[in-house]
Amino acid sequence: MVGVVACSSVSSIKALWETRIRRVQEEQQEAEEQRKRKDRGGATSRLSVGVWEDRAVLARLRQKLQTEDGRLVLRIEQEEWKTLPGCLLQLSQVQEWQIHRTGLQKIPHFISSFQNLLVLDLSRNGVSEIPKQIGKLTRLRELLLSYNRVQFVPEELSCCESLERLELAMNRDLNQLPDQLRNLKKLQHLDLSMNDFTCVPDCVVMLPALEWLDMGGNQLEHLPEDIHRMETLHTLWLQRNQLERLPDNISRMKSLDTLVLSSNRLRDIPPLMEDMSNLRFVNFRDNPLTLDVALPSRRTETGAEDEEDEEDDREMFGREFMNFYIQEARKRAHAILNVHRVNLDVFSLSS
Repeated sequence: MVGVVACSSVSSIKALWETRIRRVQEEQQEAEEQRKRKDRGGATSRLSVGVWEDRAVLARLRQKLQTEDGRLVLRIEQEEWKTLPGCLLQLSQVQEWQIHRTGLQKIPHFISSFQNLLVLDLSRNGVSEIPKQIGKLTRLRELLLSYNRVQFVPEELSCCESLERLELAMNRDLNQLPDQLRNLKKLQHLDLSMNDFTCVPDCVVMLPALEWLDMGGNQLEHLPEDIHRMETLHTLWLQRNQLERLPDNISRMKSLDTLVLSSNRLRDIPPLMEDMSNLRFVNFRDNPLTLDVALPSRRTETGAEDEEDEEDDREMFGREFMNFYIQEARKRAHAILNVHRVNLDVFSLSS
């Protein structure tokens, strides 16, 4: 009887523990399933939030669209956009970007998807790199990246076969260009001012259609001897450099009508420049020229100086000054030769 009772007690205890163990396992399984459901729900929630955020950003970008001169333009100014969102791809029909003073740090690699882009103006931002994908924009006509932090120009830019205008002013550390840029057959306007170039890149000299070049505010120490190969160039800005002399071949630049050379280290003006009848505007101001030459004052019929004429012709254009300087230098050179000739004659007679 005692054995039966003991056996019954053991069976009851065993059944009780089995019930408890099964209940704990069921609770753990239920908890695990709840956790999984919660995770799935959280992911879905986050996905939903991301979708709604993209929609909100896209709606905000759509408000920046304008139609100007028949072009669809994306214009963003003085707002913080350090990066451009991927949802921008839904506006791939945009033909012109005007994004200024936004703190933009990077041109997105998906820029290559904007095949309709004609103008990319990202001036006055913080862009430090031009992506290689830029070369896919074969219809791009203008790339404006002045006042950024660009230090390197990729050779792929030479694939932008329609490029007519390239502005890279005030990037400070920029000091070279890839030689492949000579393949930009349509490039007419190039602004490299206020950078760190010490010479004019060979690829610039070889640009076949270049008409306007600004390399003022660099560290140019000399100009290329074959500068006359820039046959189509009509405007050349070289102010605030370190130039000490001009190559004689500059006089062979038949299309050049504007030449700015103020604030350099020029000691003389090449005599051959006197024949540059095409040169309309030239400025040699603030150079340590060897001869101290002053133009004779002009006077009107009443005898008074025409101050406005003085300001326009002599300070701004400087062509009259250039010719007068060359003539004066020639006169003084002849005078020195004559003195030497007289001295030689005297020496010959005395001997």
